[in-house]
Amino acid sequence: MKEIIKDNLLVKISESRLLMGQLAAENVSTKITALLKVQPMVNMIFAAAPSQNEFLAALLKKELPWGKINAFHMDEYLNLDADAPQGFGNFLKNALFGQVPFNSVHYLNGNAADAGEECLRYSALLTQYPTDIVCMGIGENTHLAFNDPHVADFNDPALVKVVDLDQQCRMQQVNDGCFDDLDQVPTHALTLTIPALIKARYVFCIVPGLKKADAVKYTLTADVSEKYPSTILRAHAEAILYLDADSSSTLFKI
Repeated sequence: MKEIIKDNLLVKISESRLLMGQLAAENVSTKITALLKVQPMVNMIFAAAPSQNEFLAALLKKELPWGKINAFHMDEYLNLDADAPQGFGNFLKNALFGQVPFNSVHYLNGNAADAGEECLRYSALLTQYPTDIVCMGIGENTHLAFNDPHVADFNDPALVKVVDLDQQCRMQQVNDGCFDDLDQVPTHALTLTIPALIKARYVFCIVPGLKKADAVKYTLTADVSEKYPSTILRAHAEAILYLDADSSSTLFKI
C-alpha cells in the first residue's frame, strides 16, 4: 500500500480492488468505534454503486454496534420502478442496510408524489442527524453523488435537490452493467448536494477500476472547481481517497 497527499487529501493506494475495499472497511470501522466512545450514535451516508462492492462486503463482516448507527444514502433515480434492482436504496438494502440491525435507515423516495417535498423531508432528516461519516465514490465524470459538473455547486444552499443527469453519468450506469442501454437509464434523480456531503466530519472515498483512472487524475491534478466536482475533496480536513492499481494507473505504476 502506498500513500500520497494532495492538499488536504490523503490518498491510499492498494495493489488490488479487494485489498482496497478491505482497507477502507478497516479504517471506517475504526472511526465508528472511536466516535462511539465519545457519542451515543453515529450518523452515516453511503453510496450505492458497484465500485463500493468490496468495501461494503468487508464492512458487513465487521462486528460493529450497528444498533448505534443511523444510515442514509446519497442519491436516487426519479420515477424508477420501486422494486427495480437499479434503485440505489434497493442496492444498499441488499448489500448492507437489510443485512444488519441499524438503529435507523432513511431512504430517499424517488417515487414521491412531489419531488420537491421529498427533498425537504430528507433535508430535515439530515439536519436532525448531522453527518459524522460519508462513504462515497467518484463518478467517471468526477461527480459526487449525482452532482454532475453542470449542476455541481460548492456553495449550494440546498441539502437535497432534483437534478438532470448528463450523458456521461448516464452512460456510466450502462458501463457498470446496471442497465442494458442508455435509453433505460433515468434522466433525473434526487441527490444530496456537495455541501450536504462535504459537511460530514469524515469522508471515506472508495474508487477502484480503470474506468475511474481519468477521474482520479482530474481529482488530484485539476484546479478545485465545479468543473471537476470531486476536486472539493482536497479541501476537506478529514478525507481519505482509496484507490487500486487500476484507478491510480494514470498517476504512476505500483
